[in-house]
Amino acid sequence: MEWKNIYRGLIMGASDVIPGVSGGTIAVLLGIYDRLIASINGILSKEWKRHIGFLIPLGIGIVTAIFLLANVIEWLFEHYPGPTQFFFLGLILGVLPYLLHKAEAKKNFKINHILLLIVGIGIVASMAFFNPVEGDIIEDITASTYVLLFFSGFIGSSAMIIPGISGSFMLLLIGVYSTIISAISNLQLDIIAVTGLGIAFGFLVMSRIIEYFLKNFFTATFAIIIGLVIGSIFVIFPGWPTSTTMVLLSVATFAIGLFVAYILGRVEYKDES
Repeated sequence: MEWKNIYRGLIMGASDVIPGVSGGTIAVLLGIYDRLIASINGILSKEWKRHIGFLIPLGIGIVTAIFLLANVIEWLFEHYPGPTQFFFLGLILGVLPYLLHKAEAKKNFKINHILLLIVGIGIVASMAFFNPVEGDIIEDITASTYVLLFFSGFIGSSAMIIPGISGSFMLLLIGVYSTIISAISNLQLDIIAVTGLGIAFGFLVMSRIIEYFLKNFFTATFAIIIGLVIGSIFVIFPGWPTSTTMVLLSVATFAIGLFVAYILGRVEYKDES
């Protein structure tokens, strides 16, 4: 078991709760994105024990963060939404140098890769024009509700595993974000189980697609990924604070986010430097 993955999972889980922040982006920052995709796809292979040893500690961290931090994140967004988003802005900007290093952009990027990068920016940045609302918590649970939750989990996890695209943001667009967060906070096991099945299925399907493109079109795939990450900046950016106190607090949290990205990058990418 790679128990080091528990702390990685905690960071990924915390980010997955935030609308606009992608767990896939954090996986890239942590230097485990390629292995994450390979391990999800390898669950049914002959080397399943090795892949399970990678995924179980990661899953423990993710689930722990989601259950422990759901209320904390909700409180932060209720009382300090701007500074909280500026922290994640710093984190995302901080990951870009490592993404460019991973893709060896200076050496490998051609005109077509730059165009793909711009397309990636456009795809995610266009989401900034949506104005999703959390929606009411679904209290009358029917068979059709379970179907909705399953497919919401599928779509959310598919987005979650793609750097730059937020699974939580997709759940907001669908209108089930509040229902799922409430279910986590109140341990409504039926909703958690059905959504969880959708999430697991989405991971399995999307990871196979991503692995194919990473193996056959590595540079082009990373060009799009970098574009998606850059585009997420437009989605997360909360606007400039109006008070001096909020400006100072937002600058501080942004700097902390950059610093955290730098430290994590130095630790996780040390073997590649």
